Amino acid sequence: AQVLVESGGGSVQVGGSLRLSCAASALTTNFIGWFRQAPGKAREGVAAVATADGSAFYDDSAKGRFTIARDNAKKTVFLQMNRLQPEDSAIYYCAAEHIGGSLLSPNGYKYWGQGTQVTVSS
Repeated sequence: AQVLVESGGGSVQVGGSLRLSCAASALTTNFIGWFRQAPGKAREGVAAVATADGSAFYDDSAKGRFTIARDNAKKTVFLQMNRLQPEDSAIYYCAAEHIGGSLLSPNGYKYWGQGTQVTVSS
């Protein structure tokens, strides 16, 4: 089983940046994804990374603003978020072990962290 712990959330103003971290008990998983869920909305995929070669995949909302990267030595996956907007406010979760379907679908992952809150204010 994987244990995932997110950190790095917080409150920023519009246009600001945050770097989220997802510490995994092991990076033997194939993919790690970042997801977010705003109040009253469904959980949605933001980005995913292949732990073997670092290939990155992004939702359209994240392209050009967010960067996902992994550090295998530290067993950590990062999500650098720039030019944040109020609509980016949500609880951000990381997930591991992709079991099928889209890399950005919450239904495709087996293990989940507890989440970290991101709030962007104008």
